[in-house]
Amino acid sequence: MAGDKQAPPLAEAVARDYRTVALVLQGGGALGAYQAGVVEAMAGAGLWPTWVAGISIGALNAAIIAGNPPEQRVARLRTFWRTICQSPLWPSVPAPPWFDDEAWPLAVRSGLSGLAAWRALVAGQTGFFRPRLPAPVLQAHAGPASTSWYDTAPLRSTLERLVDFDRINDPRGMRVSVGAVNVRTGNFAYFDSTRERLRPEHFMASGALPPGFPAVEIDGEFYWDGGMVSNTPLYQVLTERPHRDMLVFQVDLWSARGGLPRDMAGVAERVKDIQYSSRTRLVTEYMRQSREQQRLLHALMELVPPERRDTPVWRCAESAANGSLTNLIHLIYQDKPYEGHFKDYEFSLSSMNSHWQSGMDDMRHTLAHPQWFAAPPVEQPFVSHDVHRG
Repeated sequence: MAGDKQAPPLAEAVARDYRTVALVLQGGGALGAYQAGVVEAMAGAGLWPTWVAGISIGALNAAIIAGNPPEQRVARLRTFWRTICQSPLWPSVPAPPWFDDEAWPLAVRSGLSGLAAWRALVAGQTGFFRPRLPAPVLQAHAGPASTSWYDTAPLRSTLERLVDFDRINDPRGMRVSVGAVNVRTGNFAYFDSTRERLRPEHFMASGALPPGFPAVEIDGEFYWDGGMVSNTPLYQVLTERPHRDMLVFQVDLWSARGGLPRDMAGVAERVKDIQYSSRTRLVTEYMRQSREQQRLLHALMELVPPERRDTPVWRCAESAANGSLTNLIHLIYQDKPYEGHFKDYEFSLSSMNSHWQSGMDDMRHTLAHPQWFAAPPVEQPFVSHDVHRG
């Protein structure tokens, strides 16, 4: 596809069968390296999205993907993640080679993971966020842009260094959508490169999770992390008009399914999983039923003679009908045994590499089933495939 003069057979088939290839990226902080691994595996197969939509860390990954030429995207993603994932000891203190060894026993690995998360809370992450001094509780009337525990100015510098925003806003390039929440109205907002010029603050707003990160001002309004309302832009992508045959890669960082917690730490982790999974499967099932009804309406309207179509009722039905086909490929990050409720702000290099490798493995397993990528039959206009479920 884009950037490949001689695309592999699978990429050629996808380009032939679908008008749109969408990459949908859920929010999840440090877990977002999983999405980068998925992208690397897709790149190896010559698959590039024509539309990337993200929330929170998914929006930051989207900026890197869309803001670089195809041949540089994976390398820039790796630079981004190696910038924000550094020593679990202290930003200026490199960890010894053995510190991040994944061969440690589970209890030790869990302890090191917790230490890395604690360090992120205390010292921030290079190129991402730093503690706000003085603390916001000691400031009177600081204003919405500085009422938070951390300052995200380093993130702006990182984005400006790694992302070409002219490329993001080029109408000939990849479409980009990111979601945020208007602090004043509480309404969800999507910023889209087909409707407005996207700047660093649009991506920062999508990931401005309070009270850790401050609200971001855009054109006189302040915005927080889109995950507060919906942690995935899947519904936005699937309801886009005009309708087109679409292949969607939904890459989630939280699993709605999980075990029964047996301690308070487990409760905290399970609450996050349920809250931020954002009912992806519910949206998927709803869209499946809706698309089948829209397809049926489309077929029924074809039976109406042409001379009887110029009526208000027919035009109303036409706007509700949908004859397009949708294939949704669903990938979900699976927790590691040593991870805890802090997994979304545990930015150690070893965990980042582990998340990245998991994404590559899951996507490669998906690519090993080329039949999953075939266009759905007309009688089944919405199909989905999940690497983690048969």
